[in-house]
Amino acid sequence: MSYAKVVCVGLVGVTGHPVEVEADLAAGLPAVIISGLPDTTLHEARDRVRAAIVNSGQHWPNRRITLNLLPATLPKIGSGFDLAIATALLGGAGELPLAAVDGVALLGELGLDGTVRPVRGVLPMVAAAARSGITRVVVPIQNAAEAAAVPGVRVKAVDTLHRLVAFIRGEGSLLDPPSAEPAPPRTGPDLADVAGQGLGKRALEIAAAGGHHLALLGPPGAGKTMLAERLPTLLPALDDDAALEVSALHSIAGALPPGSPLVRQPPFQAPHHSTTVSSLIGGGTGLARPGAVSLAHHGVLFLDEAAEFSARALESLRQPLEKGRVLITRAMGTTEYPARCQLVLAANPCPCARPAGDQYCECSPTVRRRYRGRLSGPLLDRIDLQVTLHPLRAAELTATHSPAEASAMVAARVAAARSAAAARWSGSGWRINAVVPGPALRQSPWRLPTADTASLRQRLDTGSISARGFDRILRVAWSISDLDGRDRPVAADIDEAIELRTGDF
Repeated sequence: MSYAKVVCVGLVGVTGHPVEVEADLAAGLPAVIISGLPDTTLHEARDRVRAAIVNSGQHWPNRRITLNLLPATLPKIGSGFDLAIATALLGGAGELPLAAVDGVALLGELGLDGTVRPVRGVLPMVAAAARSGITRVVVPIQNAAEAAAVPGVRVKAVDTLHRLVAFIRGEGSLLDPPSAEPAPPRTGPDLADVAGQGLGKRALEIAAAGGHHLALLGPPGAGKTMLAERLPTLLPALDDDAALEVSALHSIAGALPPGSPLVRQPPFQAPHHSTTVSSLIGGGTGLARPGAVSLAHHGVLFLDEAAEFSARALESLRQPLEKGRVLITRAMGTTEYPARCQLVLAANPCPCARPAGDQYCECSPTVRRRYRGRLSGPLLDRIDLQVTLHPLRAAELTATHSPAEASAMVAARVAAARSAAAARWSGSGWRINAVVPGPALRQSPWRLPTADTASLRQRLDTGSISARGFDRILRVAWSISDLDGRDRPVAADIDEAIELRTGDF
Protein backbone atom coordinates (compact mmCIF):
# COMPACT_ATOMS: atom_id res chain seq x y z
CA MET A 1 0.00 0.00 0.00
CA SER A 2 1.42 3.40 -0.97
CA TYR A 3 -1.45 5.66 0.05
CA ALA A 4 -3.07 6.38 3.41
CA LYS A 5 -5.27 9.05 4.96
CA VAL A 6 -6.03 10.09 8.54
CA VAL A 7 -7.92 13.00 10.08
CA CYS A 8 -6.59 15.97 12.03
CA VAL A 9 -8.01 19.42 12.89
CA GLY A 10 -6.62 22.83 11.93
CA LEU A 11 -7.35 26.22 13.43
CA VAL A 12 -7.98 29.53 11.70
CA GLY A 13 -8.37 32.00 14.52
CA VAL A 14 -10.69 30.38 17.05
CA THR A 15 -12.52 28.33 14.42
CA GLY A 16 -11.46 24.73 13.88
CA HIS A 17 -11.72 22.81 10.60
CA PRO A 18 -11.27 19.06 10.00
CA VAL A 19 -8.17 18.41 7.91
CA GLU A 20 -7.46 15.20 5.99
CA VAL A 21 -3.78 14.28 6.03
CA GLU A 22 -2.87 12.24 2.94
CA ALA A 23 0.39 10.37 2.46
CA ASP A 24 1.53 8.99 -0.89
CA LEU A 25 4.76 7.00 -1.23
CA ALA A 26 6.15 6.57 -4.73
CA ALA A 27 9.33 5.35 -6.37
CA GLY A 28 11.99 8.00 -6.94
CA LEU A 29 14.65 9.94 -5.14
CA PRO A 30 13.97 10.03 -1.38
CA ALA A 31 12.25 13.32 -0.48
CA VAL A 32 9.39 14.67 1.60
CA ILE A 33 7.04 17.20 0.04
CA ILE A 34 4.30 18.87 2.09
CA SER A 35 1.47 20.66 0.27
CA GLY A 36 -1.72 22.36 1.41
CA LEU A 37 -0.59 25.85 2.53
CA PRO A 38 1.70 24.76 5.40
CA ASP A 39 3.48 27.38 7.50
CA THR A 40 7.14 27.28 8.51
CA THR A 41 6.47 25.16 11.61
CA LEU A 42 4.63 22.60 9.52
CA HIS A 43 7.38 22.54 6.89
CA GLU A 44 9.80 21.57 9.66
CA ALA A 45 7.57 18.60 10.53
CA ARG A 46 9.43 16.45 7.97
CA ASP A 47 12.53 16.42 10.19
CA ARG A 48 10.64 16.00 13.46
CA VAL A 49 8.50 13.16 12.12
CA ARG A 50 11.45 11.30 10.59
CA ALA A 51 13.45 11.38 13.83
CA ALA A 52 10.38 10.43 15.90
CA ILE A 53 9.58 7.44 13.68
CA VAL A 54 13.15 6.13 13.69
CA ASN A 55 13.62 6.67 17.44
CA SER A 56 10.33 4.86 18.10
CA GLY A 57 11.73 1.71 16.49
CA GLN A 58 9.89 2.03 13.18
CA HIS A 59 11.26 1.89 9.65
CA TRP A 60 11.57 5.10 7.66
CA PRO A 61 10.68 4.49 4.02
CA ASN A 62 13.38 5.80 1.65
CA ARG A 63 10.94 6.78 -1.07
CA ARG A 64 9.47 9.91 -2.55
CA ILE A 65 6.87 10.94 0.04
CA THR A 66 4.13 13.45 -0.72
CA LEU A 67 2.04 14.73 2.17
CA ASN A 68 -1.09 16.69 1.33
CA LEU A 69 -3.34 18.48 3.80
CA LEU A 70 -6.93 18.96 2.65
CA PRO A 71 -8.65 21.31 2.08
CA ALA A 72 -5.64 22.74 0.27
CA THR A 73 -7.02 26.29 0.37
CA LEU A 74 -7.08 26.42 4.18
CA PRO A 75 -3.90 27.75 5.85
CA LYS A 76 -2.28 25.13 8.11
CA ILE A 77 -0.47 26.51 11.13
CA GLY A 78 1.43 24.91 14.00
CA SER A 79 2.89 21.57 14.99
CA GLY A 80 -0.37 19.84 15.92
CA PHE A 81 -0.33 17.88 12.64
CA ASP A 82 2.81 15.88 13.52
CA LEU A 83 1.02 12.86 15.00
CA ALA A 84 -1.38 12.60 12.07
CA ILE A 85 1.46 12.94 9.54
CA ALA A 86 3.49 10.18 11.19
CA THR A 87 0.48 7.86 11.31
CA ALA A 88 -0.50 8.48 7.69
CA LEU A 89 3.10 8.00 6.57
CA LEU A 90 3.45 4.66 8.37
CA GLY A 91 0.09 3.59 7.02
CA GLY A 92 1.09 4.47 3.48
CA ALA A 93 4.33 2.51 3.90
CA GLY A 94 2.34 -0.59 4.85
CA GLU A 95 3.65 -0.59 8.42
CA LEU A 96 0.27 0.06 10.07
CA PRO A 97 -3.30 -1.10 9.40
CA LEU A 98 -5.24 2.14 9.89
CA ALA A 99 -8.69 0.65 10.49
CA ALA A 100 -8.32 1.32 14.22
CA VAL A 101 -8.05 5.08 13.65
CA ASP A 102 -10.64 5.38 10.88
CA GLY A 103 -12.67 8.51 11.64
CA VAL A 104 -10.46 9.37 14.64
CA ALA A 105 -8.91 12.84 14.85
CA LEU A 106 -5.22 12.70 15.80
CA LEU A 107 -3.66 15.77 17.42
CA GLY A 108 -0.19 16.27 18.80
CA GLU A 109 3.37 17.48 18.28
CA LEU A 110 6.23 14.99 18.12
CA GLY A 111 9.56 15.29 19.85
CA LEU A 112 12.65 13.82 18.21
CA ASP A 113 12.58 10.89 20.65
CA GLY A 114 8.98 10.03 19.77
CA THR A 115 7.27 11.69 22.72
CA VAL A 116 3.95 13.34 22.00
CA ARG A 117 4.00 16.90 23.23
CA PRO A 118 1.05 19.20 24.02
CA VAL A 119 -0.17 21.79 21.54
CA ARG A 120 -2.16 25.00 21.80
CA GLY A 121 -5.80 25.22 20.81
CA VAL A 122 -6.84 21.63 21.55
CA LEU A 123 -10.16 22.72 23.05
CA PRO A 124 -11.47 24.55 19.95
CA MET A 125 -9.99 21.79 17.76
CA VAL A 126 -11.93 19.07 19.57
CA ALA A 127 -15.06 21.23 19.58
CA ALA A 128 -14.74 21.63 15.79
CA ALA A 129 -14.28 17.88 15.42
CA ALA A 130 -17.48 17.29 17.39
CA ARG A 131 -19.41 19.75 15.21
CA SER A 132 -18.27 17.92 12.09
CA GLY A 133 -19.44 14.55 13.41
CA ILE A 134 -16.13 13.18 14.67
CA THR A 135 -16.77 11.51 18.02
CA ARG A 136 -13.32 10.09 18.81
CA VAL A 137 -10.05 11.98 19.22
CA VAL A 138 -6.52 11.14 20.33
CA VAL A 139 -4.59 13.97 21.99
CA PRO A 140 -1.39 14.42 24.02
CA ILE A 141 -1.80 13.36 27.63
CA GLN A 142 -1.16 16.93 28.82
CA ASN A 143 -4.13 18.13 26.74
CA ALA A 144 -6.47 15.28 27.65
CA ALA A 145 -8.35 17.03 30.45
CA GLU A 146 -8.85 20.06 28.22
CA ALA A 147 -10.20 17.93 25.36
CA ALA A 148 -12.49 15.96 27.67
CA ALA A 149 -14.32 19.18 28.55
CA VAL A 150 -16.04 19.06 25.14
CA PRO A 151 -19.30 17.11 25.46
CA GLY A 152 -20.12 14.27 23.09
CA VAL A 153 -16.52 13.30 22.27
CA ARG A 154 -14.65 10.20 23.42
CA VAL A 155 -11.11 11.26 24.27
CA LYS A 156 -8.04 9.04 24.47
CA ALA A 157 -4.50 10.19 25.17
CA VAL A 158 -0.98 9.19 24.19
CA ASP A 159 2.41 10.05 25.59
CA THR A 160 4.59 8.52 22.86
CA LEU A 161 4.31 7.59 19.20
CA HIS A 162 5.27 4.03 20.18
CA ARG A 163 2.09 3.76 22.29
CA LEU A 164 -0.10 4.86 19.36
CA VAL A 165 1.62 2.43 16.99
CA ALA A 166 1.14 -0.43 19.46
CA PHE A 167 -2.56 0.44 19.82
CA ILE A 168 -3.13 0.50 16.05
CA ARG A 169 -1.47 -2.92 15.75
CA GLY A 170 -3.64 -4.27 18.56
CA GLU A 171 -0.67 -4.73 20.88
CA GLY A 172 -1.48 -2.08 23.50
CA SER A 173 -3.98 0.47 24.72
CA LEU A 174 -4.28 4.22 24.88
CA LEU A 175 -4.45 6.31 28.04
CA ASP A 176 -7.61 7.67 29.62
CA PRO A 177 -7.90 11.39 30.41
CA PRO A 178 -7.17 12.26 34.03
CA SER A 179 -10.16 12.74 36.29
CA ALA A 180 -11.58 16.22 36.20
CA GLU A 181 -10.45 18.28 39.15
CA PRO A 182 -13.09 20.27 41.05
CA ALA A 183 -13.30 23.90 40.08
CA PRO A 184 -11.04 25.97 42.34
CA PRO A 185 -12.83 28.34 44.71
CA ARG A 186 -13.21 31.88 43.50
CA THR A 187 -10.37 34.06 44.61
CA GLY A 188 -9.47 37.69 44.29
CA PRO A 189 -9.20 40.91 46.26
CA ASP A 190 -12.23 41.89 48.29
CA LEU A 191 -14.22 45.09 47.87
CA ALA A 192 -14.23 45.48 51.65
CA ASP A 193 -10.55 46.46 51.42
CA VAL A 194 -11.44 49.72 49.68
CA ALA A 195 -11.92 52.59 52.12
CA GLY A 196 -14.50 55.25 51.34
CA GLN A 197 -15.23 56.04 47.67
CA GLY A 198 -18.94 55.36 47.89
CA LEU A 199 -19.49 56.84 44.44
CA GLY A 200 -16.82 54.62 42.90
CA LYS A 201 -18.28 51.52 44.55
CA ARG A 202 -21.76 52.41 43.34
CA ALA A 203 -20.46 52.82 39.78
CA LEU A 204 -18.58 49.52 40.05
CA GLU A 205 -21.74 47.70 41.16
CA ILE A 206 -23.79 49.19 38.32
CA ALA A 207 -21.07 48.31 35.83
CA ALA A 208 -21.07 44.70 37.06
CA ALA A 209 -24.86 44.45 36.98
CA GLY A 210 -25.21 45.62 33.39
CA GLY A 211 -21.85 44.76 31.81
CA HIS A 212 -21.06 48.45 31.27
CA HIS A 213 -17.71 50.05 30.48
CA LEU A 214 -16.25 52.24 33.22
CA ALA A 215 -13.75 55.09 33.44
CA LEU A 216 -12.24 56.04 36.81
CA LEU A 217 -10.55 59.43 36.92
CA GLY A 218 -8.76 60.93 39.89
CA PRO A 219 -5.43 61.57 41.66
CA PRO A 220 -3.01 58.82 42.71
CA GLY A 221 -4.05 56.91 45.80
CA ALA A 222 -7.76 57.58 45.37
CA GLY A 223 -8.47 53.87 44.83
CA LYS A 224 -8.89 53.61 41.05
CA THR A 225 -6.77 50.50 40.64
CA MET A 226 -8.15 48.86 43.77
CA LEU A 227 -11.70 49.29 42.52
CA ALA A 228 -10.92 48.01 39.03
CA GLU A 229 -9.14 44.90 40.33
CA ARG A 230 -12.22 43.99 42.36
CA LEU A 231 -14.69 44.13 39.50
CA PRO A 232 -14.18 40.45 38.52
CA THR A 233 -15.13 39.39 42.06
CA LEU A 234 -18.55 40.98 41.55
CA LEU A 235 -19.29 39.17 38.28
CA PRO A 236 -21.12 35.83 38.16
CA ALA A 237 -19.19 32.68 37.29
CA LEU A 238 -19.21 31.80 33.59
CA ASP A 239 -21.86 29.37 32.38
CA ASP A 240 -20.93 26.36 30.24
CA ASP A 241 -21.16 28.13 26.88
CA ALA A 242 -19.19 31.17 28.04
CA ALA A 243 -16.60 28.97 29.77
CA LEU A 244 -16.02 27.03 26.54
CA GLU A 245 -15.59 30.27 24.55
CA VAL A 246 -13.17 31.77 27.05
CA SER A 247 -11.24 28.53 27.51
CA ALA A 248 -10.89 28.14 23.74
CA LEU A 249 -9.30 31.58 23.46
CA HIS A 250 -6.94 30.88 26.35
CA SER A 251 -6.08 27.49 24.84
CA ILE A 252 -5.05 29.13 21.57
CA ALA A 253 -2.90 31.61 23.50
CA GLY A 254 -1.38 28.86 25.65
CA ALA A 255 -2.72 30.58 28.76
CA LEU A 256 -4.99 27.91 30.23
CA PRO A 257 -4.17 27.46 33.94
CA PRO A 258 -2.75 23.99 34.71
CA GLY A 259 -5.32 21.53 36.00
CA SER A 260 -8.26 23.70 34.90
CA PRO A 261 -9.63 22.59 31.51
CA LEU A 262 -12.36 25.24 31.69
CA VAL A 263 -12.04 28.85 32.81
CA ARG A 264 -14.99 29.48 35.12
CA GLN A 265 -14.00 32.84 36.57
CA PRO A 266 -14.41 35.95 34.43
CA PRO A 267 -10.92 36.70 33.05
CA PHE A 268 -9.02 39.83 34.01
CA GLN A 269 -6.47 41.34 31.64
CA ALA A 270 -4.34 44.33 32.66
CA PRO A 271 -1.71 45.05 29.95
CA HIS A 272 1.08 47.53 30.64
CA HIS A 273 0.72 50.99 29.14
CA SER A 274 3.63 50.29 26.77
CA THR A 275 1.69 47.49 25.07
CA THR A 276 1.45 47.50 21.28
CA VAL A 277 -1.65 47.46 19.11
CA SER A 278 -0.94 43.85 18.12
CA SER A 279 -0.74 42.62 21.69
CA LEU A 280 -3.85 44.56 22.63
CA ILE A 281 -6.06 43.70 19.66
CA GLY A 282 -4.33 40.61 18.29
CA GLY A 283 -1.66 39.98 15.71
CA GLY A 284 1.62 38.29 15.02
CA THR A 285 3.21 36.62 12.02
CA GLY A 286 0.96 34.57 9.76
CA LEU A 287 -2.59 34.45 11.00
CA ALA A 288 -3.21 36.71 13.97
CA ARG A 289 -3.24 35.44 17.55
CA PRO A 290 -5.76 36.72 20.11
CA GLY A 291 -4.83 39.90 21.96
CA ALA A 292 -5.68 41.12 25.44
CA VAL A 293 -9.13 42.36 24.39
CA SER A 294 -10.07 38.83 23.28
CA LEU A 295 -8.43 37.13 26.27
CA ALA A 296 -10.69 39.35 28.39
CA HIS A 297 -13.81 38.03 26.60
CA HIS A 298 -16.67 37.72 29.12
CA GLY A 299 -14.42 39.43 31.64
CA VAL A 300 -12.58 42.69 32.31
CA LEU A 301 -9.94 44.55 30.31
CA PHE A 302 -8.27 47.06 32.64
CA LEU A 303 -6.08 49.84 31.26
CA ASP A 304 -4.30 51.48 34.18
CA GLU A 305 -2.70 54.84 33.46
CA ALA A 306 -4.84 54.92 30.33
CA ALA A 307 -3.55 58.32 29.22
CA GLU A 308 -0.06 56.82 28.92
CA PHE A 309 -1.14 54.29 26.28
CA SER A 310 -0.37 55.18 22.70
CA ALA A 311 -3.14 56.88 20.77
CA ARG A 312 -3.15 54.07 18.19
CA ALA A 313 -3.62 51.43 20.87
CA LEU A 314 -6.50 53.29 22.52
CA GLU A 315 -8.27 54.11 19.26
CA SER A 316 -7.96 50.50 18.12
CA LEU A 317 -10.40 49.58 20.91
CA ARG A 318 -13.27 51.57 19.45
CA GLN A 319 -14.52 48.92 17.04
CA PRO A 320 -14.23 45.96 19.48
CA LEU A 321 -16.15 47.93 22.12
CA GLU A 322 -18.94 48.56 19.63
CA LYS A 323 -19.09 45.18 17.89
CA GLY A 324 -17.91 42.77 20.58
CA ARG A 325 -15.49 41.09 18.17
CA VAL A 326 -12.16 41.68 16.45
CA LEU A 327 -11.65 41.11 12.73
CA ILE A 328 -7.96 41.08 11.76
CA THR A 329 -6.82 40.83 8.15
CA ARG A 330 -3.31 39.69 7.31
CA ALA A 331 -1.58 38.48 4.14
CA MET A 332 -2.39 34.84 4.93
CA GLY A 333 -6.07 35.48 5.61
CA THR A 334 -8.65 37.00 7.93
CA THR A 335 -9.11 35.99 11.55
CA GLU A 336 -12.05 36.81 13.81
CA TYR A 337 -11.98 36.62 17.59
CA PRO A 338 -14.76 37.40 20.08
CA ALA A 339 -14.07 40.41 22.30
CA ARG A 340 -17.17 41.04 24.40
CA CYS A 341 -15.45 42.41 27.50
CA GLN A 342 -15.91 45.22 30.00
CA LEU A 343 -13.36 47.99 29.55
CA VAL A 344 -12.18 49.79 32.68
CA LEU A 345 -9.99 52.85 32.26
CA ALA A 346 -8.07 54.52 35.09
CA ALA A 347 -6.34 57.84 34.53
CA ASN A 348 -4.85 60.73 36.46
CA PRO A 349 -6.17 64.25 35.82
CA CYS A 350 -2.78 65.61 34.69
CA PRO A 351 0.91 64.63 34.31
CA CYS A 352 2.00 65.88 37.75
CA ALA A 353 -0.92 64.09 39.44
CA ARG A 354 -0.57 65.52 42.93
CA PRO A 355 -2.13 63.12 45.46
CA ALA A 356 -3.66 66.00 47.42
CA GLY A 357 -5.81 67.12 44.51
CA ASP A 358 -6.10 69.83 41.90
CA GLN A 359 -5.31 72.71 44.29
CA TYR A 360 -1.66 71.63 44.37
CA CYS A 361 -1.40 70.91 40.63
CA GLU A 362 1.60 72.49 38.88
CA CYS A 363 0.33 71.87 35.32
CA SER A 364 -0.93 74.68 33.15
CA PRO A 365 -4.47 74.50 31.75
CA THR A 366 -3.04 73.72 28.33
CA VAL A 367 -1.00 70.80 29.68
CA ARG A 368 -4.00 69.44 31.58
CA ARG A 369 -6.23 69.74 28.54
CA ARG A 370 -3.67 68.04 26.32
CA TYR A 371 -3.20 65.22 28.82
CA ARG A 372 -6.92 64.56 29.18
CA GLY A 373 -7.20 64.81 25.41
CA ARG A 374 -5.23 61.59 25.07
CA LEU A 375 -8.52 59.89 25.88
CA SER A 376 -10.36 60.92 22.75
CA GLY A 377 -13.99 61.94 22.61
CA PRO A 378 -15.05 58.99 20.39
CA LEU A 379 -13.45 56.55 22.85
CA LEU A 380 -15.00 58.14 25.92
CA ASP A 381 -18.37 58.26 24.14
CA ARG A 382 -18.31 54.47 24.28
CA ILE A 383 -17.73 54.44 28.06
CA ASP A 384 -21.06 54.20 29.90
CA LEU A 385 -19.86 55.32 33.35
CA GLN A 386 -17.29 58.08 33.83
CA VAL A 387 -16.60 58.74 37.49
CA THR A 388 -14.19 61.18 39.12
CA LEU A 389 -12.78 59.99 42.45
CA HIS A 390 -11.60 62.49 45.05
CA PRO A 391 -8.72 62.07 47.52
CA LEU A 392 -9.53 60.12 50.66
CA ARG A 393 -9.89 61.92 53.95
CA ALA A 394 -8.29 60.66 57.13
CA ALA A 395 -11.68 59.86 58.67
CA GLU A 396 -12.53 57.57 55.74
CA LEU A 397 -9.16 55.85 55.75
CA THR A 398 -9.02 55.17 59.49
CA ALA A 399 -12.71 54.48 60.17
CA THR A 400 -13.28 51.39 62.32
CA HIS A 401 -17.07 51.42 62.51
CA SER A 402 -19.52 50.27 59.81
CA PRO A 403 -17.06 48.19 57.76
CA ALA A 404 -17.44 48.28 53.99
CA GLU A 405 -19.48 45.64 52.18
CA ALA A 406 -17.61 42.55 51.07
CA SER A 407 -17.51 41.49 47.42
CA ALA A 408 -19.78 38.51 48.16
CA MET A 409 -22.60 40.75 49.37
CA VAL A 410 -22.40 43.02 46.34
CA ALA A 411 -22.04 40.03 44.00
CA ALA A 412 -25.35 38.65 45.31
CA ARG A 413 -27.14 41.86 44.29
CA VAL A 414 -25.37 41.83 40.93
CA ALA A 415 -26.46 38.24 40.31
CA ALA A 416 -30.08 39.12 41.11
CA ALA A 417 -29.95 42.13 38.77
CA ARG A 418 -28.46 40.06 35.97
CA SER A 419 -31.12 37.40 36.43
CA ALA A 420 -33.82 40.04 36.11
CA ALA A 421 -32.23 41.41 32.93
CA ALA A 422 -31.80 37.93 31.43
CA ALA A 423 -35.45 37.12 32.10
CA ARG A 424 -36.60 40.41 30.56
CA TRP A 425 -34.54 40.03 27.38
CA SER A 426 -34.81 36.22 27.09
CA GLY A 427 -37.08 36.40 24.06
CA SER A 428 -34.50 38.46 22.16
CA GLY A 429 -31.34 36.52 23.01
CA TRP A 430 -29.68 39.26 25.08
CA ARG A 431 -28.35 38.53 28.57
CA ILE A 432 -27.16 41.89 29.90
CA ASN A 433 -28.35 45.46 29.46
CA ALA A 434 -25.09 46.69 27.91
CA VAL A 435 -25.67 44.73 24.68
CA VAL A 436 -29.33 45.68 24.12
CA PRO A 437 -29.61 47.72 20.89
CA GLY A 438 -30.72 51.31 21.28
CA PRO A 439 -33.75 50.99 18.97
CA ALA A 440 -35.16 48.24 21.20
CA LEU A 441 -35.04 50.58 24.21
CA ARG A 442 -36.68 53.42 22.30
CA GLN A 443 -39.62 51.40 21.00
CA SER A 444 -42.60 49.70 22.60
CA PRO A 445 -42.82 47.87 24.95
CA TRP A 446 -39.56 49.18 26.51
CA ARG A 447 -39.92 52.83 25.59
CA LEU A 448 -39.94 54.96 28.77
CA PRO A 449 -42.50 57.73 29.41
CA THR A 450 -41.63 61.13 27.98
CA ALA A 451 -41.86 62.74 31.42
CA ASP A 452 -39.16 60.42 32.78
CA THR A 453 -36.77 61.04 29.88
CA ALA A 454 -37.27 64.83 29.66
CA SER A 455 -33.84 65.72 31.05
CA LEU A 456 -32.17 63.16 28.81
CA ARG A 457 -33.94 64.44 25.71
CA GLN A 458 -32.97 67.99 26.58
CA ARG A 459 -29.29 67.05 26.77
CA LEU A 460 -29.50 65.39 23.38
CA ASP A 461 -31.13 68.47 21.84
CA THR A 462 -28.49 70.80 23.30
CA GLY A 463 -25.64 68.58 22.08
CA SER A 464 -24.21 67.78 25.50
CA ILE A 465 -24.60 64.07 24.74
CA SER A 466 -24.56 62.14 21.47
CA ALA A 467 -27.15 59.72 20.15
CA ARG A 468 -24.84 56.91 21.26
CA GLY A 469 -24.67 58.48 24.71
CA PHE A 470 -28.47 58.70 24.80
CA ASP A 471 -28.79 54.94 24.32
CA ARG A 472 -26.00 54.14 26.74
CA ILE A 473 -27.62 56.23 29.47
CA LEU A 474 -30.85 54.31 28.93
CA ARG A 475 -28.99 51.02 29.34
CA VAL A 476 -27.39 52.20 32.58
CA ALA A 477 -30.81 53.32 33.86
CA TRP A 478 -32.17 49.81 33.26
CA SER A 479 -29.24 48.36 35.24
CA ILE A 480 -29.94 50.76 38.11
CA SER A 481 -33.59 49.74 38.19
CA ASP A 482 -32.60 46.04 38.15
CA LEU A 483 -30.30 46.58 41.14
CA ASP A 484 -33.01 48.43 43.02
CA GLY A 485 -35.64 45.81 42.23
CA ARG A 486 -37.91 47.84 39.93
CA ASP A 487 -39.57 46.54 36.78
CA ARG A 488 -38.48 49.53 34.71
CA PRO A 489 -36.50 52.75 35.25
CA VAL A 490 -38.01 55.90 36.71
CA ALA A 491 -36.87 59.50 36.31
CA ALA A 492 -34.48 59.21 39.29
CA ASP A 493 -32.73 56.25 37.65
CA ILE A 494 -32.20 58.22 34.45
CA ASP A 495 -30.89 61.21 36.38
CA GLU A 496 -28.41 59.00 38.23
CA ALA A 497 -27.30 57.43 34.94
CA ILE A 498 -26.74 60.92 33.51
CA GLU A 499 -24.70 61.93 36.54
CA LEU A 500 -22.56 58.81 36.36
CA ARG A 501 -21.81 59.43 32.70
CA THR A 502 -21.30 63.19 32.64
CA GLY A 503 -20.08 63.89 36.17
CA ASP A 504 -22.73 66.57 36.64
CA PHE A 505 -23.54 66.05 40.30
